[in-house]
Amino acid sequence: MTNTVYLNGSFTPESNASVGIYNGGWLHGAGLFETMRAQNGRVFRLESHIERLRRSASKLLVPIERDALPDEGVFAELLKRNGLKAARVRLTVTTGSVRGDQPAEAPDLTVCATAAPLTAYQPSFYEKGVHVVVCDFKVSPSDPVAGHKTTCYLPRLLGLCQAQRVQCIEALWFTTANRLAEGSISNVLIVHKGVLKTPPLDTPVLPGIARGIALKIACETAIEVQECPLNVNDLLDADEVILTNAVMQVMPVVRVERHDIRDGRVGPMAKRLLDEYRGRVRKECGSE
Repeated sequence: MTNTVYLNGSFTPESNASVGIYNGGWLHGAGLFETMRAQNGRVFRLESHIERLRRSASKLLVPIERDALPDEGVFAELLKRNGLKAARVRLTVTTGSVRGDQPAEAPDLTVCATAAPLTAYQPSFYEKGVHVVVCDFKVSPSDPVAGHKTTCYLPRLLGLCQAQRVQCIEALWFTTANRLAEGSISNVLIVHKGVLKTPPLDTPVLPGIARGIALKIACETAIEVQECPLNVNDLLDADEVILTNAVMQVMPVVRVERHDIRDGRVGPMAKRLLDEYRGRVRKECGSE
């Protein structure tokens, strides 16, 4: 079966899809992307992902009108054409040609959406928790792309490779001021004395969709939430450490480097947030 992609307003076999060699994303990483999770043929919280991309585009690229990006119907058709119900869906937007002989006005955008079978995380990761490392690299608050999901992704992939070399699922990043920031592909939350804490967005960290859902669940279920600066001692002294992203949803961490969290056991807050999160996915997308 030939996979189908959505490229610049049309569905096409992926073997026919291409961008020019002067594309801004290809040459300079001048692009943004969203990774989303589809269940029962529907993308969960699509509009939240779209709005985040548009906010970043206004700051880093050019303003993008909502109708310039695929809507729910396009994604539903993309999933249908690929025979997928549960899927990992990606929307990528890059600037068009950046050749010097092009007009000075904003170049056309390249808009691409793809869908692939969802490779779920192992159930044991949620039942027994996962291990993470501290990344060798640092986040700089002065980095103009920090806090945005850009196609300049090599540093994050290098951090993830560092974790994978020691059989860990994630590498946690700190800032140049030694503040806890986020994972290579996730946001980080900790629990201390019943309070759910996470680095504030101006750390800077990505305004994760799953992060926002987890914090909202906590607020709606009478869990105290604090967005506050955190350091390595806060991380290691935590009663629980939790990762979030759109694909993993809510993932408990039981070891940071060689340090066990909660004696290496999954805590009740992670279980509670995961159950509530999955319930919202079922409510909005339906059961598989």
